[in-house]
Amino acid sequence: MRGSVWRRDRFFAPAAILCLIQGLACSPAFARSDHHHRRHYQAPAYQQVPAYQQTNDIPTAATNLGPTAPGASAIVINAASGAVLYETGADTPRYPASLTKLMTLDLAFQALGEGRMSLDTELPVSVHAASVEPVKLGLMPGDRLTVRQAILAMTTMSANDAATALGEYLGGGSEYRCAQMMTLRAHALGMAQTQFYNASGLPNPGQVTTARDLAILARDVVIRFPQDQPFFETLNFNFNGRTIYSNDAMLKLYPGAIGMKTGYTILARHNLITAAARGGAILIGVTLHENSWGASYRQMTAMLDSGFGGNAVGNDTLLASRQNGPQQDHSAPIGLAPPNIPLPPESRAVSLFPSAQAATLRPASHQANGVTRNRVPGWTAQVGSYAKMNYARLQAITLHEMRGVGIARIARLDHHGKVLWAAQLAGLTRFDAHATCQALAAQGHSCRVIAPQNEHLAMRDSAAG
Repeated sequence: MRGSVWRRDRFFAPAAILCLIQGLACSPAFARSDHHHRRHYQAPAYQQVPAYQQTNDIPTAATNLGPTAPGASAIVINAASGAVLYETGADTPRYPASLTKLMTLDLAFQALGEGRMSLDTELPVSVHAASVEPVKLGLMPGDRLTVRQAILAMTTMSANDAATALGEYLGGGSEYRCAQMMTLRAHALGMAQTQFYNASGLPNPGQVTTARDLAILARDVVIRFPQDQPFFETLNFNFNGRTIYSNDAMLKLYPGAIGMKTGYTILARHNLITAAARGGAILIGVTLHENSWGASYRQMTAMLDSGFGGNAVGNDTLLASRQNGPQQDHSAPIGLAPPNIPLPPESRAVSLFPSAQAATLRPASHQANGVTRNRVPGWTAQVGSYAKMNYARLQAITLHEMRGVGIARIARLDHHGKVLWAAQLAGLTRFDAHATCQALAAQGHSCRVIAPQNEHLAMRDSAAG
C-alpha cells in the first residue's frame, strides 16, 4: 500500500504449529516493532540462521539464559574517552531489534564519506525490501527512494523497508552480504559478542549483541561521523507528501539529547541508545530489555543525569581499549583552549544541533527540503582549530553552553596538507558574534568573527549535500 504507513496483523498459531511439525527451532515468533505496538513477525527463511545454529548455539527463552535472560542491561560511557561511567549486565547477550539499524547507518555514513554514494543516490526497492514486516514506509517493488530519505526513515520511524533497501544497496544487491559486512565492521570495532543477519533488526535468533558492544558502535558514530548527527536529531521530515515523525521521545524529554536509536520486539523488549551533550561533555547511554518505554526513558534519564553530575558508579575501564587504533583520553569535561594552529580563511562546517527540538537554548525552526531544522542567522564565532575532531566538538559544545545562543558546529579545515577541526558557534546575529569573541578575548582566548558573506561553504550541512 502506498500513501500511508503499512501495518497488518496475523495469527501466530499456524506458524507455531508448522514449526512443531517440522521439528525445527522457531525464530522469535513475532514482534512489535519500534513505536508503539506496531508489529513484526517471524523472519522469512532467507533471513534466518542455519538450523544447527538455532538449536545448538543460541540460548533459548526456555532456559532463561542468553538474550531473554531476566532483567535489563545498561551502560553509560564518556564519548570522548570511552570511559565507562556505569554498567549493569553490559555483557549479557541481547537481541538488538531496530538498534541493528545503527550499524547499517554506520556503513552508510562510511560509504558517504568515501564517495561511494551520495545523499541523492537513488535506491531501488526490491521485492524482498517491499515485503519485509512493518513498521515500514509502504514501499512497493520498483519504487525508488534517495539515500537521504532512507536514512531519515530509519532514524525517525525506524522503517524496515527503507533499511532493507539501503542494506541491499550497500551489499551490492544482497542484504545477506550487507549483514556480513556489518558483522565484520562490528568485530573490527571490538564488538566481540555481536552478530548480524539482516540490516533492519527484524527477529533472527542469531542476531545478538550486548549493551557494551552497542556503546562501542554508538561512540564510533558520534566520533567519526559528526556531519551526519543531524539525522538523529530530526523530529520529522516529508516523504512524498506525508509527514514522518520521530519515535524517539528522548529528543523532547531530555535537554541536550542529540538522539540515536530506539528498538522493540517482543523478545528484545524495549531498547534505547541516547547520546547527550552537557557542560562540554558528551555521554552515550544504552538500555536493553526494559519492560516498557517509560522504564527505558526513566532509566536513561537517571543514568545520564548521574553521569553528567559525576555521581555515576564508575570504574577505570576504558571502552576504547576494546577497539583498534590509538586512543585519546579526554574523560573530564574540557574548557575552552586557545587554537594551536592559525585558522585558514575558509572552512566547511557541519552543525551539531541543526534539527528543531524542545530545547531552551536553540533557535526557532523552519522547513527545508522537507526536514524540520533550525533557522540559522548568518554570523559565526570561530574559536580554535584542533587536530582532534572530538576535542573541537567538545569545545564547540562548551561555547554553546557558555553563551546560551547559536548552534554548536565543527568545521573541517585543510591546512598545509593537514586536516584540522575548528570549533564554531554559528547562527548568531552580528551583535552576538562580536559579543562572544569579546567575552572570550577577555578570558585570554582567541576568537574570530566570520561574516555571512565570507562563510562560503561553512553554513552547508548534510541536508544541503
